[in-house]
Amino acid sequence: MNTHPWIFSLKIAGTLLLATFSLGIHAAEVGVTESEIRIGQFAAQTGPAAELGKRIQLGILAHFNFINAAGGVNGRKLTLVSRDDGYEPEKAAAAVKSLIEEEKVFALIGSVGTPTTLAAVPAINAAGIPLIGPFTGAQALREPFNRNLFHVRASYYDETERIVQHLSTVGIKKIAVFYQNDSYGKAGLEGVMRALGKRNLTPTATVTVERNSLDVAGPLAEIIKASPEAVIQISAYKSCAALIKQARAKSYGGQFFNVSFVGSKALAEELGDASAGVSISQVVPFPYIPSSAIVREYQQRMTEAGNKDFDFSSMEGFLAAKVLTEGLRRAGSKNLSRESFTSALESLHDYNMGGFTVNYSAKSHEGSRYTDMTIVGRGGKFVH
Repeated sequence: MNTHPWIFSLKIAGTLLLATFSLGIHAAEVGVTESEIRIGQFAAQTGPAAELGKRIQLGILAHFNFINAAGGVNGRKLTLVSRDDGYEPEKAAAAVKSLIEEEKVFALIGSVGTPTTLAAVPAINAAGIPLIGPFTGAQALREPFNRNLFHVRASYYDETERIVQHLSTVGIKKIAVFYQNDSYGKAGLEGVMRALGKRNLTPTATVTVERNSLDVAGPLAEIIKASPEAVIQISAYKSCAALIKQARAKSYGGQFFNVSFVGSKALAEELGDASAGVSISQVVPFPYIPSSAIVREYQQRMTEAGNKDFDFSSMEGFLAAKVLTEGLRRAGSKNLSRESFTSALESLHDYNMGGFTVNYSAKSHEGSRYTDMTIVGRGGKFVH
């Protein structure tokens, strides 16, 4: 029996459509193959904040290397694709767009900075791609709730409260604030103001520095004029170090306090002999003494990766990588998608990694409120 050409064409088209639909059912999510999961990171690798991005990356890779050597997550190896944003918002927006659209990454991890992460949020939301462990404690990335953002660290509100609480305990009330003139610095300033307000205090001076700038002569003059007993710094390590060095050179005898974003190791190295006595709040366990299971694991993985130089920033990258891989493990090997991964992360209720706990739910991605205080001792060594 002869078949009309148009009927035959319809049959072919139907068969192709059915095959395409069948393949679509089993098609993997973007960035996922049978053997690989591509994870993206946008962070400073050059410029005045470069050490932050580099150290975060070392911690991430230390865990990824271990996971891959053991066969990957549910049989899939992890590949980290990094883009340098120089700690500039415009570059961050372009970097995350490239990671999503060109590199086709499945998820993101370890971005560095408030202004850079805020600039990336529109692209993140448009793609519905999860970002785990942004290296920032800004409230603007926590409120309103964003289902795509999973925080691993405590907020700047938590850190500044810890610092002001400490100062109040030792009787220090004359406090100045040196902050970066952008969303990061203003987030930290707001935290300090909240903490001071709870104690009916106001800062003796508030002075600013531009992002990626070392022009601190003007701010320092205002600080010296106000004669505070302590200065809380909310900026990157190079500008904070510049202020401390110049203040010491002018015989200013007050104390300096920093939040964790400063990059403790980077700040100590930048300060050199001027580092002794500088205090820094922390949001991860003390990485230098193997006093807990998570620190012992961190030190072992870093050593295996050829990095015996431990620090807080790489510890934070390591913790973020642990959270990411646990989420992937719980999401399973079949039908892995960004949605199933997000739901799996939200199942991490009181997930204890051996001395550091994160807690997520469908309504909260805060992760942790852990804070600690450290002091830089002689030779740039940290005292817990």
